[in-house]
Amino acid sequence: MKFGLLAMVTLVFSVLSNLALAQGVQVPFAGLAKGESQTVEVAADGLEIDQASNSAVFIGNVVIGIGDLRLAADRVEVIYATEEGAAIGAIRALRANGNVVFTSGNEAAESDTAIYEIEDGNVLMEGNVILTQGPNALSGQRLRIDLNAGTAVMEGRVQTIFQTTGNE
Repeated sequence: MKFGLLAMVTLVFSVLSNLALAQGVQVPFAGLAKGESQTVEVAADGLEIDQASNSAVFIGNVVIGIGDLRLAADRVEVIYATEEGAAIGAIRALRANGNVVFTSGNEAAESDTAIYEIEDGNVLMEGNVILTQGPNALSGQRLRIDLNAGTAVMEGRVQTIFQTTGNE
């Protein structure tokens, strides 16, 4: 997921994505709408609140539900919207660290860290990323998901396994 060969990686990924789509694989989390108006449910072992930085940090066995999306991690920082006109308690982003797992239906993505920008509908997962969709798997170092456009880009030594079906 380095910027050095981004254009080439994007081109290769788009070709692989087209091949994968032809085989029944979809863009990850394509059915998930951006979550700005959805309820966010959180369970964790502990909570630290810092009003000065307008954030809350959930620690230990964190599980977050946003509609059909589930986020699990060792630590998740909730970043609240501070823009003028933002609703009180509106969440701008979730920053997850340690054993991060996003799931939605039969799609799952794992990484070391992730940032989910709820208002913008963007997810950035970094470090040992593994994306699975049914029997198909894709791995790399960075996965960028645009939930609004239904697109994704995997960067950094991308490896993939696609299961094909026979023409019987």
